Amino acid sequence: MGALAATGLTFASANQALAEEGCEVDYNIVSTWGGGFQANVVITADEAINGWEVKWNFPSGTTVSNAWNVGWSQSGTGFTGKDVGWNASIGSGQSREVFGFIGSGSSATPGQFTVNGDVCNGPVDPPTSTTPTDGPTTGDPGGGGDKVDNPYRDAQVYVNPQWSARAAAEPGGDAIADQPTGVWLDRTSAIYGNSSPTTGSMGLEDHLDEALEQGADVVQIVIYNLPGRDCAALASNGELGQTEIAEYKSEYIDPIVEIQGQAKYADLRIVNVVEIDSLPNLVTNVTPRATAVPNCDVMKNNGNYVDGVSYAVSELGALPNTYNYIDAGHHGWIGWGDTNPQYDNFFAAAELFGSLIGENGMTADDVHGFISNTANYSALEEPYWAVNQNVGGQALNQNPNLPWVDWNDFNNEKDFTEAMREELIANGFNDDIGMLIDTSRNGWGGDYRPTATSTSTNPVTFVDESRIDQRFQKGNWCNQAGAGLGERPQADPEPWIDAYVWIKPPGESDGASEEIPNNEGKGFDEMCDPDYGGNIRNGNNPSGARDNMPLSGHWSSEQFAELLENAYPPVN
Repeated sequence: MGALAATGLTFASANQALAEEGCEVDYNIVSTWGGGFQANVVITADEAINGWEVKWNFPSGTTVSNAWNVGWSQSGTGFTGKDVGWNASIGSGQSREVFGFIGSGSSATPGQFTVNGDVCNGPVDPPTSTTPTDGPTTGDPGGGGDKVDNPYRDAQVYVNPQWSARAAAEPGGDAIADQPTGVWLDRTSAIYGNSSPTTGSMGLEDHLDEALEQGADVVQIVIYNLPGRDCAALASNGELGQTEIAEYKSEYIDPIVEIQGQAKYADLRIVNVVEIDSLPNLVTNVTPRATAVPNCDVMKNNGNYVDGVSYAVSELGALPNTYNYIDAGHHGWIGWGDTNPQYDNFFAAAELFGSLIGENGMTADDVHGFISNTANYSALEEPYWAVNQNVGGQALNQNPNLPWVDWNDFNNEKDFTEAMREELIANGFNDDIGMLIDTSRNGWGGDYRPTATSTSTNPVTFVDESRIDQRFQKGNWCNQAGAGLGERPQADPEPWIDAYVWIKPPGESDGASEEIPNNEGKGFDEMCDPDYGGNIRNGNNPSGARDNMPLSGHWSSEQFAELLENAYPPVN
């Protein structure tokens, strides 16, 4: 399915207080599919507006199911959309893409729009472009100074107003709507704001400007657009083909570097989380492993994951106000260390990360640290059992009949990150690197959370009754039923951990539970199907995924409610 050409209608206002010469409303159809469509709305005004309310009537039978960057309601065919605060202002002669939505029914353009109660009937004269005419100022951002040891320490971290508005609109969501989350640049258009359900209308520069307005010290940006992205998971495939490394560098990374390097952002500490779910695939999901995936073999052989990550880290690391954290997987993926290469993930992954040094001019100084558990569910700690504990006469991680442990050296992210940090240092990284852990969805509270160590002498029963993590298998990654919010974001929780962070915004899907046609390059992955019985990569266990989930990055009120209900620590 391809995006349709945008259609726009122009109307003028008789309200001289709103716009002396007129206003313009553009109703743009971004894409359509069987029975549904995506649209966005742009308002242009001759004189400045501070607060807007736009109304129209849909064709009969058309309804809105989801909208972003707007407070909205629908009664019959009548639709009303209001600003959400941060997008209230439209400057004199400016155009602003104010919100977007998903609808079902007819995608025909409504016949009339009103803005703040007045009908728009003609164009603004002269029209003003929505893009700036002057290029960004780059170079050494004066005043940034030397990089600090821990960018999160004593820092105010940016709250994404788009996620915050969605969270606050959910029952009980206002209790966490002030938490900082990652800003995902999951395709090139997200750099500039594309009004997609995943990234909304705010581009990178909009977020950085808003961070300045908030008085924030730290902004968290997710760099996520490698060629052949996430080679082992169809749900998060991206826009770039396996060989499009030149486009990745020139059209994606270079513009991000240019924007982050603007002088006005000199005092912001910009944390870049670099390319999740990429490099570890080159260890675990390639030939001759039984878990090999053909797409991952291609990415290992063409070298574009290594080329892309090292280029991104090198270019971003050259800026004086950036802090790069490379994704290091999680213990349920990389936690197996072995002298036999066929079974070793842990040491091989650290060695692969170390091999980046020198590629594309990347140095160890360009890497401030690594992040684990990004967008995943692995428990922060398991207080009621140890992985090497003796139960039934044998250490749990040496028991061949214990599928949950399955010989893994770790059962939690704290221990994994501490050990991985030491191994990364041994492979050439600086001895002051820090670690981040994404705790956005690994709380595992609720009625099923154990409160004590099991008394069983049966190893399987002992682990199942003692473990916090309630997944069928620790490699399950898609929309896990029963999960909850984890520790709230905080700095310096442990000496080796720079911060607990919420990089994955709670409420955003990991992937559709059934195939949904889309123009975002996202496929259907069976691991997101709640009825799927598993494959060799998850030990042929059930997927454990939630039902009725949208495309990855799209909002799910049901999942958000469950995360809130099962939060640990609980949300007060």
